[in-house]
Amino acid sequence: MWPVKALRLVNGQLQLAEIPRPDMPEEAVIRVTYAGICATDAAIVRGYTGFSGTLGHEFVGVVAAAPDAAWIGRRVVGDINVACGTCEACQAGDRHHCAQRTVIGIRQRDGAFAEYLALPLRNLYAVPDTVSDLDAVFAEPLAAACRILEQVSCQPGQTVAVLGDGKLGQLIARVLHAHGLVVTLIGRHARKLAVAAEAGIATRHADELRSANRRFEVVVEASGRATGLADALRLVRPRGTVVLKSTSETPWMLPPATVVVPEVTLVGSRCGDMPTALALLAARKVNPQPLIEAVYDLDDGRRAFEHATTPGVLKVLLRCYLPEGTPR
Repeated sequence: MWPVKALRLVNGQLQLAEIPRPDMPEEAVIRVTYAGICATDAAIVRGYTGFSGTLGHEFVGVVAAAPDAAWIGRRVVGDINVACGTCEACQAGDRHHCAQRTVIGIRQRDGAFAEYLALPLRNLYAVPDTVSDLDAVFAEPLAAACRILEQVSCQPGQTVAVLGDGKLGQLIARVLHAHGLVVTLIGRHARKLAVAAEAGIATRHADELRSANRRFEVVVEASGRATGLADALRLVRPRGTVVLKSTSETPWMLPPATVVVPEVTLVGSRCGDMPTALALLAARKVNPQPLIEAVYDLDDGRRAFEHATTPGVLKVLLRCYLPEGTPR
């Protein structure tokens, strides 16, 4: 095993390190091309989950080695949840809720901010030839956005508010808009709202809706703010649905009457279906590239994190592996 570069969280500190290439005979080894920095990564650096190791779970790469040679050389993205395969949830086909699962870059498994990453073949999905690497790196968060449509019965013409103009909120708004829903993205950053407006999505500044109540049939909370749940409950109609996408580090206060009296349905929503996301990208129904703020080489990973966690910034990518002589 030869050393490879990785951006790791060690004793609460980000550091670029050399680690052995993750050569596992029973798993595929992926040469990571691009990886995306998301709000969860930033929260982990601040201490959320207590993770230690290589960060990163949004990626696209090329299979360098695999127990099935047919995968070698294929561009892939991956499901971040590595399930045990034997528990009750796994036997029921619900690998995302396996109690023994590891999660790349989040829970007991090294992630994608590295030149190489190991994953079981069952976690890999081939990227269609028509989908670029810069689109494919969004497959994981795009799948999370698509998950809402699996959980909530949404019909074209329904009114939906998405709280939060960050990376995930932007993707959610694009997915719902592409499926014919009447979407309003609510945020606090004029520049971010302008990016959504360029995609044909209606936008409102959060301050404009302080006095607005019970307007939307579905509200998706993706702001990550301590007030996110209260804001969503104020905006949803009686018997409407609030979808919770944020994993806020600050506990939410929930007065029961705000849910019980208007008979609001609360839906927790996490990971989604990768093939659905790839199909959206292949059909060009969602274009995520306007969300890219900057691309940094892995060597500049700490500077990339500083940029990614600057207020008002959208997606920052790490370019993890490029062969010698490849144009940058």
